[in-house]
Amino acid sequence: MMSTYQTENSRLLWMIIGGISVVVVLFLAVQWFLAQKDQQSASTPTQPVAAKPVATVKQQTAVTPEPTAVSSEVAEPIQLVKESIIKEPLPANDSLAKEEIAKLDDIHQQLKDQQQELKQQHDDVDALLKLKEEQVKLLEAQIAAQK
Repeated sequence: MMSTYQTENSRLLWMIIGGISVVVVLFLAVQWFLAQKDQQSASTPTQPVAAKPVATVKQQTAVTPEPTAVSSEVAEPIQLVKESIIKEPLPANDSLAKEEIAKLDDIHQQLKDQQQELKQQHDDVDALLKLKEEQVKLLEAQIAAQK
């Protein structure tokens, strides 16, 4: 009688674990799908009704999300803005030129914000490293005191 009770509990436990696993997988799939959808909507340029399609082709930039983890390896820098955008002449139409200037100002502000966030992250990592070094020294002193 005890063994059937244990096997039923074991089956119930595995069913619960399986159900939770399915829910987690579905949640992650939905999050990934929404992230892909947001990336596609953010990467498609919006153009005003009066604008020419050629003007928007000149303005495409690659914006990358900021890294969340600090890597010990130094990778090649990611190019956020095409260098050809600097050399291209402004459009003849004043309103299109103002729109492009506004877009470039927005990009510039985003880059400044990202630079500030990266500096803050760098400072935070430095502070954490100092705290960890102090913690290691204290632990070493405790171990030495115990011996």
